[in-house]
Amino acid sequence: MASELSNSRRAWSVLIVSTLSFTVCFMVWTMFGVIGIPIKKLLGLNATEFGLLTSMPVLTGSLVRVPLGIWTDRFGGRVVMAAVMAVTVPAIWLMSYATDYWHFLTIGMFVGLAGGSFSVGTPYVARWFPKSRQGMAMGVYGAGNSGAAVNKFLAPVLLVGFGWAMVPQVYAAIMLGTLVLFWLFSHSDPRHLVPSTVSFGEQLKALKDPRVLKYCQYYSIVFGGYVALSLWMVQYYIGEYGLDIRTAALLAACFSLPGGVLRAVGGVLSDKFGAHSVTWWVMWVSWICLFLLSYPQTSFTIVTVSGPATFHLGLNIYAFTALMFILGIAFAFGKASVFKYISNDYPENIGAISGIVGLAGGLGGFVLPILFGVLMDVTGIRSSAFMLMYGVVWVSLIWMYWTEVRRADVMGSHAAGAKAS
Repeated sequence: MASELSNSRRAWSVLIVSTLSFTVCFMVWTMFGVIGIPIKKLLGLNATEFGLLTSMPVLTGSLVRVPLGIWTDRFGGRVVMAAVMAVTVPAIWLMSYATDYWHFLTIGMFVGLAGGSFSVGTPYVARWFPKSRQGMAMGVYGAGNSGAAVNKFLAPVLLVGFGWAMVPQVYAAIMLGTLVLFWLFSHSDPRHLVPSTVSFGEQLKALKDPRVLKYCQYYSIVFGGYVALSLWMVQYYIGEYGLDIRTAALLAACFSLPGGVLRAVGGVLSDKFGAHSVTWWVMWVSWICLFLLSYPQTSFTIVTVSGPATFHLGLNIYAFTALMFILGIAFAFGKASVFKYISNDYPENIGAISGIVGLAGGLGGFVLPILFGVLMDVTGIRSSAFMLMYGVVWVSLIWMYWTEVRRADVMGSHAAGAKAS
């Protein structure tokens, strides 16, 4: 009994300190979503160059997710997480001394290592809990995505008060302090290690599994879309509604905060109702929100019996923010439900599979901001970003219908046990 109580305390200690660490890592990972705006003005960047700037850390954080997931299986999450945080501290500090565009891109790649922490912490915390509660554990840990919202609260204050260069300096100090706390309050258990002689290339063969490919597609929108919009929304509010950076960041947090914090709720719902049911409804809610968000500000004139009449259609700032809030909630639930699929289907290989799926989600977060910029430069329509994401959700819905919905109940007594084949 005493042993079980001790293990339970250690499990919760690991979960709490790991979630804190991931929150700080995610805050750093999305730093360019705020400081990129004065840098864009300073360097005279267009929308495409701004998209590349904001997404460069996302690229590195995505590419390292698979090897970090594998190393977590082999060496333990405590060691790997601490190493990731330690390596990023110097890079974050150096960001404040960058002056040229290529400086920001290069240093941003090293800062992006912080984003790889997701595929470390997910299997690390999951193995401390029984399978019936792993969805909850991974959901709580994944709530560290709210670091994107923390960034939107903290960075504008530092930026306005002291200039953009102060932001990476403060973030480096926060990362260092978090590293110390993590090491003091985290634990390791040799039973959680998965000794393996399987090579990196052999691990990637999991991509031949159609279920893994499908989960990659789901995650590219619920996580990749979340990261992309977290990076893009501050400048969107400024350009579309003429707000100052502090107000724009505050409203953008209405998407980022629920999109991170409520992931834990999504984990609980996935444990109760099943990954399939939650993901299906997430996709439909996202589809509706993105359809409405895609409509550009439009003025048109019609000829009436009394003469020409001009009308204007478009989302005002209140309707836009409300839709973004709902979309953030949907993405939060979806991020948790996708990883519930993984813990159900690959209990002995969570690290590697979560790394692969996380890589796909991260690459979505890298590619989407660049495409947002390209579309805006080409069309001149800001809402083209939502048009693109609307199309990606369509792909997920069709794929899910043909492989899951036709074989399982979405509602009713059988829904909770539904699983992808």
